[in-house]
Amino acid sequence: MQLACFRVGEELYGLDIMKIREIIKPQKLTPVPKAPPFIEGVINLRGAVIPIVDLRRRFGQKIDEGNRRARVIICSLSGKIIGLVVDEVIEVRNFTRREIQPAPQFLKGREAAFFIGVCRVRGELTMILDLERILSSDEKIDIERIRQTGSSS
Repeated sequence: MQLACFRVGEELYGLDIMKIREIIKPQKLTPVPKAPPFIEGVINLRGAVIPIVDLRRRFGQKIDEGNRRARVIICSLSGKIIGLVVDEVIEVRNFTRREIQPAPQFLKGREAAFFIGVCRVRGELTMILDLERILSSDEKIDIERIRQTGSSS
């Protein structure tokens, strides 16, 4: 499994590169009224309106507005395209199935469903995101409404 490894706050996360279309620098956002708090807004990327989810807000992390290493990971989620704001993209690494452990049992609540496992990158635990679960069904519906609202403005 190939994972793109990135930071959100002080934590290290990984995402299956098969879900990633590209990684870009943050762009000018158009805010969307009444969007969930972790939705930054939408961007227009080569004619496509893409909702942007701030993983820092989603995971309750501090936001460093002046971070020059911040990136937007453009992903495919249930046939839709979304962007994920992260503090820094570190690298892409290969992992064997043996190197990936189940998510820790101490994770509880709704956030526990965000992760499908953990692995080690240079001695640090890396939480592997389950992109499909980052957004609940209701939030996915909101994302579609936001995309449609953004494309009509």
